[in-house]
Amino acid sequence: MIEYRSIRVALLGAGSVGSQVARLLLEHGDELAARIGARIELVGIAVRNLDARRDADLPRELYTTDAEELILGADIVIELMGGIEPAKTLVLQAIASGADVVTGNKALLAAHGTELFAAAEQVGAQLSYEAAVAGAIPIIRPLRESLAGDRVERILGIVNGTTNFILDRMDATGASLEDALATATELGYAEADPTADIGGYDAAQKATILASLAFHTRVPVEAVHREGITGVTAAQVESARRAGFVVKLLAIAERLTDHETGEEGVSVRVYPALVPREHPLAAVHGANNAVFVEASAAGPLMFYGAGAGGVQTASAVLGDLVAIARRHVIGGPGTSESTHSDIDVLPIGQIMTRYSIMLEVTDEPGVLAAIAHVFADHGVSVEQLQQTVDDSGKATLVIGTHEAKEQALADTVAALADSPLVASVASVLRVEGAV
Repeated sequence: MIEYRSIRVALLGAGSVGSQVARLLLEHGDELAARIGARIELVGIAVRNLDARRDADLPRELYTTDAEELILGADIVIELMGGIEPAKTLVLQAIASGADVVTGNKALLAAHGTELFAAAEQVGAQLSYEAAVAGAIPIIRPLRESLAGDRVERILGIVNGTTNFILDRMDATGASLEDALATATELGYAEADPTADIGGYDAAQKATILASLAFHTRVPVEAVHREGITGVTAAQVESARRAGFVVKLLAIAERLTDHETGEEGVSVRVYPALVPREHPLAAVHGANNAVFVEASAAGPLMFYGAGAGGVQTASAVLGDLVAIARRHVIGGPGTSESTHSDIDVLPIGQIMTRYSIMLEVTDEPGVLAAIAHVFADHGVSVEQLQQTVDDSGKATLVIGTHEAKEQALADTVAALADSPLVASVASVLRVEGAV
Protein backbone atom coordinates (compact mmCIF):
# COMPACT_ATOMS: atom_id res chain seq x y z
CA MET A 1 0.00 0.00 0.00
CA ILE A 2 1.36 3.42 -0.95
CA GLU A 3 2.03 5.78 1.93
CA TYR A 4 1.03 9.34 1.12
CA ARG A 5 1.86 12.57 2.89
CA SER A 6 -1.17 14.45 4.22
CA ILE A 7 -2.51 17.84 3.13
CA ARG A 8 -4.66 19.38 5.83
CA VAL A 9 -7.93 20.91 4.61
CA ALA A 10 -10.30 23.10 6.63
CA LEU A 11 -13.88 23.60 5.49
CA LEU A 12 -15.80 26.76 6.38
CA GLY A 13 -19.53 26.17 6.03
CA ALA A 14 -21.63 23.01 5.87
CA GLY A 15 -24.63 24.08 3.83
CA SER A 16 -25.91 22.30 0.75
CA VAL A 17 -22.55 22.59 -1.03
CA GLY A 18 -20.21 22.36 1.96
CA SER A 19 -21.77 19.20 3.34
CA GLN A 20 -21.47 17.50 -0.07
CA VAL A 21 -17.83 18.57 -0.38
CA ALA A 22 -17.12 17.00 3.01
CA ARG A 23 -18.99 13.81 2.12
CA LEU A 24 -17.13 13.38 -1.15
CA LEU A 25 -13.76 14.04 0.51
CA LEU A 26 -14.44 11.32 3.06
CA GLU A 27 -15.94 8.80 0.64
CA HIS A 28 -13.41 9.23 -2.18
CA GLY A 29 -10.30 9.79 -0.11
CA ASP A 30 -8.30 6.90 -1.57
CA GLU A 31 -9.13 7.81 -5.16
CA LEU A 32 -8.26 11.48 -4.60
CA ALA A 33 -4.99 10.51 -2.93
CA ALA A 34 -4.00 8.48 -5.99
CA ARG A 35 -4.75 11.43 -8.27
CA ILE A 36 -2.96 13.99 -6.12
CA GLY A 37 -0.05 12.03 -4.76
CA ALA A 38 -1.01 13.08 -1.24
CA ARG A 39 -3.85 12.30 1.10
CA ILE A 40 -6.47 14.96 1.80
CA GLU A 41 -7.11 15.16 5.53
CA LEU A 42 -10.30 17.01 6.41
CA VAL A 43 -9.28 18.49 9.76
CA GLY A 44 -12.58 20.16 10.58
CA ILE A 45 -15.73 21.96 9.47
CA ALA A 46 -16.49 25.40 10.89
CA VAL A 47 -20.21 26.05 11.42
CA ARG A 48 -22.31 28.55 13.33
CA ASN A 49 -24.61 25.96 14.88
CA LEU A 50 -23.30 22.53 15.83
CA ASP A 51 -26.83 21.07 16.02
CA ALA A 52 -28.21 22.34 12.71
CA ARG A 53 -29.59 19.81 10.26
CA ARG A 54 -27.15 18.92 7.45
CA ASP A 55 -27.56 17.54 3.94
CA ALA A 56 -25.05 14.76 4.62
CA ASP A 57 -24.36 12.47 7.57
CA LEU A 58 -20.87 13.51 8.70
CA PRO A 59 -18.85 12.65 11.82
CA ARG A 60 -19.89 15.06 14.54
CA GLU A 61 -16.33 15.38 15.82
CA LEU A 62 -15.42 17.27 12.64
CA TYR A 63 -17.65 20.21 13.51
CA THR A 64 -16.38 23.26 15.35
CA THR A 65 -17.50 26.83 15.89
CA ASP A 66 -13.90 28.10 16.09
CA ALA A 67 -13.14 28.95 12.46
CA GLU A 68 -9.99 30.91 13.26
CA GLU A 69 -8.37 28.05 15.15
CA LEU A 70 -9.29 25.66 12.34
CA ILE A 71 -7.67 27.91 9.73
CA LEU A 72 -4.36 28.09 11.58
CA GLY A 73 -3.86 24.32 11.27
CA ALA A 74 -4.74 24.04 7.57
CA ASP A 75 -2.76 23.93 4.32
CA ILE A 76 -5.87 24.63 2.24
CA VAL A 77 -9.06 26.40 3.33
CA ILE A 78 -12.36 25.89 1.52
CA GLU A 79 -14.74 28.81 2.12
CA LEU A 80 -18.41 28.01 1.42
CA MET A 81 -20.08 30.24 4.01
CA GLY A 82 -21.44 32.80 1.58
CA GLY A 83 -21.93 36.51 2.22
CA ILE A 84 -19.28 39.12 2.88
CA GLU A 85 -18.54 38.80 6.59
CA PRO A 86 -17.13 36.89 8.32
CA ALA A 87 -16.07 35.20 5.07
CA LYS A 88 -13.80 38.07 3.97
CA THR A 89 -11.97 38.26 7.30
CA LEU A 90 -11.51 34.50 7.44
CA VAL A 91 -10.24 34.24 3.86
CA LEU A 92 -7.70 37.01 4.49
CA GLN A 93 -6.63 35.26 7.69
CA ALA A 94 -6.21 32.01 5.79
CA ILE A 95 -4.05 33.67 3.13
CA ALA A 96 -1.97 35.47 5.76
CA SER A 97 -1.36 32.16 7.55
CA GLY A 98 0.10 30.69 4.36
CA ALA A 99 -2.90 28.62 3.30
CA ASP A 100 -4.35 28.41 -0.19
CA VAL A 101 -8.07 29.11 -0.55
CA VAL A 102 -10.90 27.62 -2.58
CA THR A 103 -14.13 29.63 -2.54
CA GLY A 104 -17.54 29.57 -4.19
CA ASN A 105 -18.48 33.00 -2.81
CA LYS A 106 -19.56 35.16 -5.75
CA ALA A 107 -20.69 38.08 -3.56
CA LEU A 108 -17.32 38.23 -1.83
CA LEU A 109 -15.35 38.07 -5.08
CA ALA A 110 -17.53 40.64 -6.83
CA ALA A 111 -17.15 43.13 -3.97
CA HIS A 112 -13.60 42.44 -2.76
CA GLY A 113 -11.90 40.28 -5.37
CA THR A 114 -9.15 42.81 -6.08
CA GLU A 115 -8.12 42.94 -2.42
CA LEU A 116 -8.21 39.16 -2.01
CA PHE A 117 -6.18 38.43 -5.15
CA ALA A 118 -3.60 41.06 -4.16
CA ALA A 119 -3.25 39.46 -0.72
CA ALA A 120 -2.80 36.01 -2.27
CA GLU A 121 -0.24 37.21 -4.79
CA GLN A 122 1.79 38.95 -2.08
CA VAL A 123 2.43 35.67 -0.27
CA GLY A 124 2.40 33.33 -3.28
CA ALA A 125 -0.89 31.69 -2.30
CA GLN A 126 -3.52 30.29 -4.64
CA LEU A 127 -7.10 31.61 -4.65
CA SER A 128 -9.41 29.49 -6.82
CA TYR A 129 -13.11 30.05 -7.43
CA GLU A 130 -14.52 27.79 -10.16
CA ALA A 131 -17.75 27.27 -8.18
CA ALA A 132 -18.48 31.00 -7.87
CA VAL A 133 -20.08 31.60 -11.28
CA ALA A 134 -21.93 28.68 -12.83
CA GLY A 135 -22.04 25.78 -10.40
CA ALA A 136 -20.66 22.61 -11.95
CA ILE A 137 -19.87 24.25 -15.30
CA PRO A 138 -16.12 24.71 -15.86
CA ILE A 139 -15.85 28.31 -17.08
CA ILE A 140 -13.31 30.02 -14.80
CA ARG A 141 -10.40 27.75 -15.69
CA PRO A 142 -11.07 27.93 -19.47
CA LEU A 143 -11.11 31.74 -19.30
CA ARG A 144 -8.20 31.92 -16.89
CA GLU A 145 -5.96 29.38 -18.65
CA SER A 146 -7.24 27.88 -21.91
CA LEU A 147 -8.19 31.23 -23.46
CA ALA A 148 -5.46 33.29 -21.77
CA GLY A 149 -3.62 33.65 -25.10
CA ASP A 150 -6.76 34.46 -27.09
CA ARG A 151 -8.82 37.63 -27.23
CA VAL A 152 -12.31 37.20 -25.81
CA GLU A 153 -14.69 39.55 -27.58
CA ARG A 154 -18.02 38.75 -25.99
CA ILE A 155 -19.70 36.62 -23.35
CA LEU A 156 -23.42 35.85 -23.22
CA GLY A 157 -24.37 33.93 -20.13
CA ILE A 158 -27.41 32.39 -18.50
CA VAL A 159 -25.88 32.28 -15.03
CA ASN A 160 -28.90 32.15 -12.73
CA GLY A 161 -30.86 28.90 -12.63
CA THR A 162 -33.86 30.31 -10.76
CA THR A 163 -34.68 32.95 -13.36
CA ASN A 164 -34.03 30.56 -16.21
CA PHE A 165 -36.47 28.07 -14.69
CA ILE A 166 -39.10 30.80 -14.30
CA LEU A 167 -38.74 32.19 -17.84
CA ASP A 168 -38.57 28.70 -19.34
CA ARG A 169 -41.80 27.73 -17.57
CA MET A 170 -43.50 30.92 -18.74
CA ASP A 171 -42.46 30.10 -22.30
CA ALA A 172 -43.51 26.44 -22.14
CA THR A 173 -46.83 26.78 -20.28
CA GLY A 174 -47.95 30.39 -20.65
CA ALA A 175 -47.75 30.86 -16.87
CA SER A 176 -47.47 34.30 -15.32
CA LEU A 177 -44.28 35.36 -13.58
CA GLU A 178 -46.01 35.01 -10.21
CA ASP A 179 -47.20 31.46 -10.92
CA ALA A 180 -43.84 30.37 -12.35
CA LEU A 181 -42.05 31.81 -9.30
CA ALA A 182 -44.43 29.95 -6.99
CA THR A 183 -43.60 26.70 -8.77
CA ALA A 184 -39.87 27.45 -8.56
CA THR A 185 -40.21 28.06 -4.82
CA GLU A 186 -42.21 24.87 -4.32
CA LEU A 187 -39.57 22.82 -6.15
CA GLY A 188 -36.71 24.41 -4.22
CA TYR A 189 -35.25 26.40 -7.13
CA ALA A 190 -36.10 29.76 -5.53
CA GLU A 191 -35.35 31.02 -2.04
CA ALA A 192 -38.07 32.26 0.30
CA ASP A 193 -36.80 35.76 -0.58
CA PRO A 194 -36.02 35.54 -4.32
CA THR A 195 -34.89 39.16 -4.70
CA ALA A 196 -31.25 38.34 -5.41
CA ASP A 197 -32.30 36.09 -8.29
CA ILE A 198 -35.27 37.80 -9.91
CA GLY A 199 -33.78 41.25 -9.30
CA GLY A 200 -30.66 40.32 -11.27
CA TYR A 201 -28.26 40.87 -8.36
CA ASP A 202 -26.87 37.33 -8.42
CA ALA A 203 -26.29 37.48 -12.17
CA ALA A 204 -24.61 40.90 -11.87
CA GLN A 205 -22.09 39.55 -9.35
CA LYS A 206 -21.26 36.69 -11.68
CA ALA A 207 -21.01 39.06 -14.65
CA THR A 208 -18.43 41.09 -12.71
CA ILE A 209 -16.28 38.01 -12.17
CA LEU A 210 -16.54 36.83 -15.79
CA ALA A 211 -15.82 40.25 -17.29
CA SER A 212 -12.85 40.95 -15.02
CA LEU A 213 -11.35 37.60 -15.96
CA ALA A 214 -12.15 37.62 -19.68
CA PHE A 215 -10.96 41.17 -20.35
CA HIS A 216 -8.11 41.29 -17.81
CA THR A 217 -9.52 44.45 -16.29
CA ARG A 218 -11.21 45.38 -13.05
CA VAL A 219 -14.98 45.62 -13.30
CA PRO A 220 -16.65 46.76 -10.05
CA VAL A 221 -20.11 45.33 -9.49
CA GLU A 222 -21.49 48.88 -9.24
CA ALA A 223 -20.52 49.43 -12.90
CA VAL A 224 -22.73 46.57 -14.09
CA HIS A 225 -26.04 47.71 -15.57
CA ARG A 226 -28.66 45.53 -13.91
CA GLU A 227 -32.29 44.80 -14.72
CA GLY A 228 -34.16 41.83 -13.29
CA ILE A 229 -37.13 39.90 -14.63
CA THR A 230 -39.80 41.37 -12.36
CA GLY A 231 -41.30 43.32 -15.26
CA VAL A 232 -41.51 40.39 -17.68
CA THR A 233 -45.12 39.47 -18.49
CA ALA A 234 -46.78 36.44 -20.00
CA ALA A 235 -47.84 38.65 -22.92
CA GLN A 236 -44.21 39.54 -23.64
CA VAL A 237 -43.16 35.91 -23.54
CA GLU A 238 -46.02 34.90 -25.84
CA SER A 239 -45.24 37.72 -28.28
CA ALA A 240 -41.60 36.62 -28.29
CA ARG A 241 -42.62 33.02 -28.99
CA ARG A 242 -44.76 34.05 -31.98
CA ALA A 243 -41.84 36.07 -33.39
CA GLY A 244 -39.37 33.20 -33.03
CA PHE A 245 -37.66 34.35 -29.85
CA VAL A 246 -37.38 33.24 -26.24
CA VAL A 247 -36.90 35.56 -23.25
CA LYS A 248 -33.75 34.90 -21.20
CA LEU A 249 -32.05 36.80 -18.40
CA LEU A 250 -28.58 37.37 -19.84
CA ALA A 251 -25.30 38.42 -18.30
CA ILE A 252 -23.41 40.14 -21.12
CA ALA A 253 -19.82 41.31 -21.24
CA GLU A 254 -18.25 42.57 -24.44
CA ARG A 255 -15.44 44.66 -25.85
CA LEU A 256 -16.49 47.86 -27.58
CA THR A 257 -14.47 50.26 -29.70
CA ASP A 258 -15.48 53.89 -30.12
CA HIS A 259 -15.54 54.38 -33.89
CA GLU A 260 -14.80 58.09 -33.51
CA THR A 261 -11.89 57.94 -31.05
CA GLY A 262 -10.70 54.36 -31.58
CA GLU A 263 -10.57 53.88 -27.80
CA GLU A 264 -11.51 50.49 -26.39
CA GLY A 265 -13.91 49.88 -23.54
CA VAL A 266 -15.98 47.09 -22.08
CA SER A 267 -19.69 46.88 -21.41
CA VAL A 268 -21.06 44.63 -18.67
CA ARG A 269 -24.80 44.32 -18.17
CA VAL A 270 -27.62 42.07 -17.01
CA TYR A 271 -31.15 42.24 -18.37
CA PRO A 272 -33.95 40.12 -19.86
CA ALA A 273 -33.53 39.91 -23.62
CA LEU A 274 -34.99 38.26 -26.67
CA VAL A 275 -32.82 35.40 -27.96
CA PRO A 276 -33.52 33.81 -31.36
CA ARG A 277 -34.69 30.22 -30.97
CA GLU A 278 -31.89 29.13 -33.31
CA HIS A 279 -29.26 30.37 -30.85
CA PRO A 280 -27.72 27.72 -28.55
CA LEU A 281 -28.73 29.70 -25.45
CA ALA A 282 -32.40 29.40 -26.41
CA ALA A 283 -32.19 25.64 -25.79
CA VAL A 284 -31.06 26.05 -22.16
CA HIS A 285 -34.06 24.81 -20.21
CA GLY A 286 -35.08 24.46 -16.59
CA ALA A 287 -32.60 25.56 -13.93
CA ASN A 288 -29.55 24.91 -16.12
CA ASN A 289 -26.89 27.51 -16.86
CA ALA A 290 -24.83 28.15 -19.98
CA VAL A 291 -22.08 30.53 -20.97
CA PHE A 292 -21.52 31.37 -24.64
CA VAL A 293 -18.04 32.77 -25.33
CA GLU A 294 -16.94 34.44 -28.56
CA ALA A 295 -13.14 34.56 -28.95
CA SER A 296 -11.10 35.91 -31.85
CA ALA A 297 -9.12 32.75 -32.59
CA ALA A 298 -11.13 29.98 -30.92
CA GLY A 299 -14.45 31.27 -32.28
CA PRO A 300 -17.77 30.54 -30.53
CA LEU A 301 -17.63 28.24 -27.49
CA MET A 302 -20.51 26.95 -25.39
CA PHE A 303 -20.30 25.79 -21.76
CA TYR A 304 -23.48 24.15 -20.48
CA GLY A 305 -24.63 22.28 -17.41
CA ALA A 306 -26.03 22.44 -13.89
CA GLY A 307 -25.65 25.95 -12.52
CA ALA A 308 -26.53 25.03 -8.95
CA GLY A 309 -27.12 22.09 -6.65
CA GLY A 310 -25.08 20.87 -3.71
CA VAL A 311 -23.36 17.86 -5.21
CA GLN A 312 -22.98 19.47 -8.66
CA THR A 313 -21.31 22.59 -7.28
CA ALA A 314 -19.19 20.40 -5.00
CA SER A 315 -17.67 18.95 -8.18
CA ALA A 316 -16.27 22.37 -9.11
CA VAL A 317 -14.95 22.91 -5.57
CA LEU A 318 -13.16 19.57 -5.59
CA GLY A 319 -11.67 20.31 -9.01
CA ASP A 320 -10.04 23.43 -7.55
CA LEU A 321 -8.96 21.52 -4.46
CA VAL A 322 -7.24 18.76 -6.46
CA ALA A 323 -5.41 21.32 -8.62
CA ILE A 324 -4.14 23.21 -5.55
CA ALA A 325 -3.21 20.01 -3.73
CA ARG A 326 -1.17 18.88 -6.74
CA ARG A 327 0.77 22.14 -6.48
CA HIS A 328 1.54 21.31 -2.85
CA VAL A 329 3.02 18.02 -4.03
CA ILE A 330 5.15 19.35 -6.89
CA GLY A 331 5.92 22.77 -5.37
CA GLY A 332 5.84 26.30 -6.77
CA PRO A 333 3.84 29.46 -6.07
CA GLY A 334 0.14 29.86 -6.72
CA THR A 335 -1.14 31.02 -10.09
CA SER A 336 -1.81 34.75 -9.88
CA GLU A 337 -4.39 36.71 -11.80
CA SER A 338 -3.23 38.02 -15.16
CA THR A 339 -1.89 41.56 -15.22
CA HIS A 340 -4.84 43.90 -15.37
CA SER A 341 -5.18 46.58 -18.01
CA ASP A 342 -7.07 49.78 -17.37
CA ILE A 343 -9.93 49.46 -19.83
CA ASP A 344 -12.86 51.75 -19.14
CA VAL A 345 -16.20 50.22 -18.23
CA LEU A 346 -18.67 52.01 -20.47
CA PRO A 347 -22.18 53.15 -19.55
CA ILE A 348 -25.15 51.29 -20.98
CA GLY A 349 -25.90 54.14 -23.40
CA GLN A 350 -22.76 53.36 -25.43
CA ILE A 351 -23.69 49.82 -26.47
CA MET A 352 -25.10 48.86 -29.84
CA THR A 353 -28.23 46.73 -29.66
CA ARG A 354 -31.68 46.16 -31.11
CA TYR A 355 -35.06 46.74 -29.51
CA SER A 356 -38.41 45.02 -29.79
CA ILE A 357 -41.05 47.55 -28.77
CA MET A 358 -44.74 46.80 -28.19
CA LEU A 359 -47.06 49.81 -28.40
CA GLU A 360 -50.79 50.20 -27.73
CA VAL A 361 -52.21 52.81 -30.12
CA THR A 362 -55.55 53.86 -31.60
CA ASP A 363 -56.32 52.47 -35.04
CA GLU A 364 -56.68 55.65 -37.07
CA PRO A 365 -55.10 57.18 -40.19
CA GLY A 366 -51.70 58.78 -39.76
CA VAL A 367 -50.63 56.85 -36.66
CA LEU A 368 -48.05 54.68 -38.40
CA ALA A 369 -46.57 57.67 -40.23
CA ALA A 370 -46.29 59.66 -37.00
CA ILE A 371 -44.62 56.78 -35.19
CA ALA A 372 -42.22 56.24 -38.08
CA HIS A 373 -41.35 59.93 -37.83
CA VAL A 374 -40.40 59.51 -34.16
CA PHE A 375 -37.98 56.73 -35.04
CA ALA A 376 -36.48 58.77 -37.89
CA ASP A 377 -36.02 61.81 -35.64
CA HIS A 378 -33.77 59.74 -33.36
CA GLY A 379 -31.81 58.07 -36.14
CA VAL A 380 -33.30 54.62 -35.49
CA SER A 381 -34.28 52.41 -38.40
CA VAL A 382 -37.28 50.06 -38.23
CA GLU A 383 -36.56 46.52 -39.38
CA GLN A 384 -40.01 44.96 -39.00
CA LEU A 385 -43.50 45.87 -37.83
CA GLN A 386 -46.49 43.75 -36.91
CA GLN A 387 -49.95 45.17 -36.23
CA THR A 388 -53.02 43.56 -34.71
CA VAL A 389 -56.37 45.25 -34.06
CA ASP A 390 -58.90 44.05 -31.48
CA ASP A 391 -62.69 44.43 -31.60
CA SER A 392 -62.58 47.72 -29.69
CA GLY A 393 -60.40 49.37 -32.31
CA LYS A 394 -57.26 49.33 -30.22
CA ALA A 395 -54.17 48.45 -32.24
CA THR A 396 -51.05 46.74 -30.97
CA LEU A 397 -47.80 47.40 -32.80
CA VAL A 398 -44.72 45.24 -32.32
CA ILE A 399 -41.75 47.07 -33.82
CA GLY A 400 -38.31 45.53 -34.29
CA THR A 401 -35.44 47.94 -34.86
CA HIS A 402 -32.15 47.66 -36.64
CA GLU A 403 -29.05 47.88 -34.49
CA ALA A 404 -28.51 51.32 -32.98
CA LYS A 405 -26.91 52.96 -29.98
CA GLU A 406 -28.71 52.19 -26.73
CA GLN A 407 -29.08 55.89 -25.92
CA ALA A 408 -30.80 56.60 -29.25
CA LEU A 409 -33.16 53.66 -28.72
CA ALA A 410 -33.96 54.73 -25.16
CA ASP A 411 -34.64 58.29 -26.33
CA THR A 412 -36.96 56.90 -29.03
CA VAL A 413 -38.96 54.95 -26.45
CA ALA A 414 -39.22 58.04 -24.23
CA ALA A 415 -40.52 60.09 -27.16
CA LEU A 416 -43.06 57.40 -28.05
CA ALA A 417 -44.30 57.34 -24.45
CA ASP A 418 -44.88 61.10 -24.63
CA SER A 419 -46.76 60.93 -27.95
CA PRO A 420 -50.52 61.54 -27.72
CA LEU A 421 -50.99 58.84 -30.35
CA VAL A 422 -49.51 56.13 -28.11
CA ALA A 423 -51.79 54.85 -25.36
CA SER A 424 -48.94 52.93 -23.71
CA VAL A 425 -45.53 51.45 -24.28
CA ALA A 426 -46.50 47.92 -23.30
CA SER A 427 -43.11 46.28 -23.63
CA VAL A 428 -39.47 47.00 -24.41
CA LEU A 429 -36.96 44.18 -24.72
CA ARG A 430 -33.50 44.14 -26.24
CA VAL A 431 -32.56 41.52 -28.83
CA GLU A 432 -29.28 39.66 -28.28
CA GLY A 433 -27.49 36.75 -29.88
CA ALA A 434 -28.66 37.26 -33.46
CA VAL A 435 -27.59 34.32 -35.62
